[in-house]
Amino acid sequence: MAQPLPSAGPAIETRSLAKQYGRTAALAGLTMRVERGEVFGFLGPNGAGKTTAVKLLVGLATPSSGDATVLGAPLGDRAARRRIGYLPELFRYQGWLRAREVLEAHCALAGIARRDWTHEIDDALALIGLSDRASDPVATFSKGMQQRLGLGVALLGRPDLVLLDEPTSALDPVGRQDVRNIIGELRARGTAVFLNSHLLGEVERVCDRVAIVNHGRVVAAGTLAELLGAPAVRIGVESLPADGLGRLESFGRISYADGELVATELAADRVPDLVTAIVNLGGRITTVERERETLEERFMELLAAEGPTEHGR
Repeated sequence: MAQPLPSAGPAIETRSLAKQYGRTAALAGLTMRVERGEVFGFLGPNGAGKTTAVKLLVGLATPSSGDATVLGAPLGDRAARRRIGYLPELFRYQGWLRAREVLEAHCALAGIARRDWTHEIDDALALIGLSDRASDPVATFSKGMQQRLGLGVALLGRPDLVLLDEPTSALDPVGRQDVRNIIGELRARGTAVFLNSHLLGEVERVCDRVAIVNHGRVVAAGTLAELLGAPAVRIGVESLPADGLGRLESFGRISYADGELVATELAADRVPDLVTAIVNLGGRITTVERERETLEERFMELLAAEGPTEHGR
């Protein structure tokens, strides 16, 4: 009799996971951890090993070395695979099938009890915004609607872990917002979401933590605050007295040059207090701007430091 899956521990944990295809190292020493209920962004250039990593996690390939657990079970464990939802980047449903029929077929493939099909399908259709198109053939759907249907397939059975490979690539801005809302609902349910995307702006909006992978290994990981640093506030100031900088030291790290004061590691709710303090010192404020390095800028910095990708899939 199959043992129940553990409910504690990480959703995904890999340790020096590697995959070799002949002389090609598709994945080399991938070590990462994805917690239960978090939205985890998995980023990297083409050829960095992202697709290979996903194939290993869902049991479509076996590692050459290293080890990993998914939902507390070894890679490929059948019970764990039943608790995974997966939306591949490239998928296709027969155009003559109706949306509900596509979902029914995948309910059967997933081993969901027949008595639960109606509830599962209705729930998925409502979540992806296709309830009114349930009886329409897939051939009548736009590319974005087909993407939503694929997402609905991945959500059948309320999986504990959902792997999404470029889920918003075919969607317009409204569709992307819908997917963000769905991901937010999955997080609220306690579902872990593993998001593979090249749309870094989308990742910034929805992910709790991010891993950047290159040459088949993680080169940086953490929350956005950890990866990007604290936001800075840049203030244009005229007539700041000579001792003004020292009298503002309670606001943390502050520099002043060429009429511009920059405060880093300053909480947003303290910016008005800093502005007031500058004015009280006799300074004249000309501009106030908050800024932080974007994820795209940080991504490019890390890749430049690593050098060009030569291997990986």
